[in-house]
Amino acid sequence: MYHPTTRVLAVLELLQARGRLSGPELAERLEVDLRTVRRYVTMLQDLGIPVEAERGRHGGYRLRAGFRLPPLVFSDDEALALTLGLLSARRLGLVTNAATVEGALAKLDRVLPADVRARVSAVQETLTLDQTRGQASPATTTVMALAAAVQETRRVLMRYESATGELTERLVDPYGLVHMVSRWYAPGYCHLRADLRLFRLDRVRGVDLLEDTFERPVEFDPLAFVQDALAAAPSTWHIEALLQTSLDEARCVVPPHEATLEATDDGVVIRLNAECLDEAARYLVQLGCPFLVRQPEELRGVLRGLAAEIARAAEPAMEVGSRT
Repeated sequence: MYHPTTRVLAVLELLQARGRLSGPELAERLEVDLRTVRRYVTMLQDLGIPVEAERGRHGGYRLRAGFRLPPLVFSDDEALALTLGLLSARRLGLVTNAATVEGALAKLDRVLPADVRARVSAVQETLTLDQTRGQASPATTTVMALAAAVQETRRVLMRYESATGELTERLVDPYGLVHMVSRWYAPGYCHLRADLRLFRLDRVRGVDLLEDTFERPVEFDPLAFVQDALAAAPSTWHIEALLQTSLDEARCVVPPHEATLEATDDGVVIRLNAECLDEAARYLVQLGCPFLVRQPEELRGVLRGLAAEIARAAEPAMEVGSRT
């Protein structure tokens, strides 16, 4: 929970970092109302901080041009949040180089008071995070360039390598960036294919920002598009089964990127693609609800084999030497 002084300093930090923010933007970030924002601004002005208010429809607050403060001291909570954020970013693959995190942690360590530094160091030395990274990471320059393109709605020239190794050069209107299941994705309109496409950033071999701009569809949801695209990705087997449960319960155990779900009068139809029928069988079983296979027919045979395997595992263990 914030103290009033902490929120006032947060206003100052935001204005130093962003240059100008409207009252509603500050209110949303600080989770307060506009009247409280005005009170915080007045408190800063009373302290001699030159916060200027711009009136009008597009008005807001900004610091007087040229005004800068030395770095502020981090509180315990802020230092811990930064440390955990950096460590988690490395764990999730949100940074492409471990040295980036170590460098940021070292800089953070230098500006902390001795007592706070000791507590943060204790967290770093005692906290264990799974560092396993099974996915390839994109180049930092690729992430930064595409983020700028999305923000500025600028077309890019992309050199992209497909799963089969084919390298193509294409014009792309990127609609967003999504990090999911340890991978980075960029959905957008591909002019080469004249359709919406999903690009894996670790397969991008180069990207150049162009001066041409585009209009992003207002209702486009990057996360939903990536989830649907991954769930429908072509594979060796297309699986369809009827789950005897409700749609809400099915959504609790089936992530959107793994399969599509459709409510019917008889239950919930699940559709997914799989490279291996044995994996598909085990996936359906672990959902924890009764189901009926619709297709393919071969999956039924795999399930019967799995059922026999489970039944054998449930039999009493035979004593050594009891066989004749």
